[in-house]
Amino acid sequence: MKADKLQDAIGMVDGDLIARADMPPDRRRLPRWWRSAVAAMLAVVLLLGSLWNIPPLQGSYAIAEASYPVMAPYPAKDSTHEEYDAWRSSIDERQQYAGAGKDLDSFFSATMSTFLADEEQENRVYSPLNVYMALAMLAEVTEGESRAEILALLGSESIEALRTQANAVWNANYRNDGAVTSLLGSSVWLNKDLVYEADTLNRLADTYYASSFQGEMGSAGYNKALSAWLNEQTGGLLAEHANSVELSQETVMALATTVYYRAKWTVGFQNTRTAKRTFYTPGGELLCDFMNQTLHDGDYYWGEHFTATRKRLADGGYQGYMYLILPDEGVDPAALLTDSEALRFMTASGEWENHSGGKLNLSLPKFDVAANTDLLAGLRSLGVEACLDPATSDFSPLLADDSMPVWLDKAEHAARVIIDEDGIEAAAYTVMHEAGGAPPTPGEEIDFILDRPFIFVITGPDGLPLFVGTVYTP
Repeated sequence: MKADKLQDAIGMVDGDLIARADMPPDRRRLPRWWRSAVAAMLAVVLLLGSLWNIPPLQGSYAIAEASYPVMAPYPAKDSTHEEYDAWRSSIDERQQYAGAGKDLDSFFSATMSTFLADEEQENRVYSPLNVYMALAMLAEVTEGESRAEILALLGSESIEALRTQANAVWNANYRNDGAVTSLLGSSVWLNKDLVYEADTLNRLADTYYASSFQGEMGSAGYNKALSAWLNEQTGGLLAEHANSVELSQETVMALATTVYYRAKWTVGFQNTRTAKRTFYTPGGELLCDFMNQTLHDGDYYWGEHFTATRKRLADGGYQGYMYLILPDEGVDPAALLTDSEALRFMTASGEWENHSGGKLNLSLPKFDVAANTDLLAGLRSLGVEACLDPATSDFSPLLADDSMPVWLDKAEHAARVIIDEDGIEAAAYTVMHEAGGAPPTPGEEIDFILDRPFIFVITGPDGLPLFVGTVYTP
């Protein structure tokens, strides 16, 4: 299509979008004028964060905005029966998607081992759910062997099965009621000089709740808009990373998926019990703040090379958990991340044969850990190769004219987790560019002291691992 014809088409669509701006909030379908043209490199940006309102900077590039499920607020102590029933109805609506990711253990275990287990002995954080959603969206814009390899890694027999599961996983892990914030979002960033396949983009909107933006790739304004969106979506937790995200002039399209998590402990730590204690890092002793608490109904787990406990988050039966996994003396956390039994525990959602309950004295260091991970080599080792090579990549669902090669040439993942006496706040993003202990006796009091490198797993409303990390230095 000639440039003047394309601009005419864009002008007509903008008018239509303005006319539809007063429509009731729903998942608006994307305009039908999108057909793809040329490409030298495709950029796919997939991230984690919360679903805040679109800032003005992004609004100037917005084409269509997705709307998300509205939940009744968590009832206060003086709430009426009607207010409680409304909240419970919201929770029940989310519960209909429970178990959507029950067969994703293989994917979670494989990627946790690949992206977390190394010999650097440094803090690392990874979001399995984020990367799952990122790859699911990547599968939507690929075909042939490129798609087949992604489906195989995700454990899906077909793109149709993946769409159903990914949408259910999205909904099962979405919660925004004031007690738990577990928000997933996504967006599509388009090159203003190109047109795209409408069916593919509509499917991204319908399945992944994707908003859409359009601008000049590589321009300072468009890059700032993307960075601003990322910062909004991640609650500003990853500003250092988000502010450096840029799309080049050769970028055809960028996809962004986001998740942001915030929750309070069901039983918080008392500030007055926080005290200095020695943590034994690989490099020596470190004096840091430890939170201390006695759990009278604490959970205690064990395996051949580890012991573990968990802290409940939020309320009742709808909470997530933070699992704290302590390798046995002399066992490095990285070794557990390649241990089949330990990996099975990390994806077991508390259903573990070696389990005891009772009084548990927990001593946990406060920490704020962040990490940036290059995923490209890991994806290759996991069997995702065709879409990385211009000679074999197939992005035909995105491009009508596929005479020029398009491929994935960069994949980065950043995440951060903060814990204190009150609870947890965490965020992560993925950017992809295309251009043991023995069991305790019943009733025994257990001291569970995490004063050496350990692993944590944070599960969301559906029990899936939202964040997994290693803490070598609090």
